[in-house]
Amino acid sequence: METNKSISARQWWLSHRAKYNVGLLYAGFIAFLLYVILGPIIIEPHEEFEETIFEVAFQGFAYIIMMAIANAFYTLGWIVDAAFNKRNSLRFRERLFALGYWFSCALPILLIMSVMVRFLIWGK
Repeated sequence: METNKSISARQWWLSHRAKYNVGLLYAGFIAFLLYVILGPIIIEPHEEFEETIFEVAFQGFAYIIMMAIANAFYTLGWIVDAAFNKRNSLRFRERLFALGYWFSCALPILLIMSVMVRFLIWGK
């Protein structure tokens, strides 16, 4: 299926950036909740675990920086689209977006889960 030729790859990707960023915010919030809920259960038996306001603020700031890096990679989406989607296929574009979206949203959650698994298996 081909899209309207008047819509460039760049325009399409720019119109979907808000959805991408909202997904990143939800993923970060879920990852933080997992960390706060599972941390005392899984990490506390092996080492001290506490969440101070300073640590929460630092993690929030660090996540904003990670979102900026993710947005730089998001820009690669329209570059790849423009380079490889010669027929301006909407299906190609949506699949490429979905691949990047779900990978980016899964990363923060997988990172927290990997920390928890490490503590479950090896302890310290």
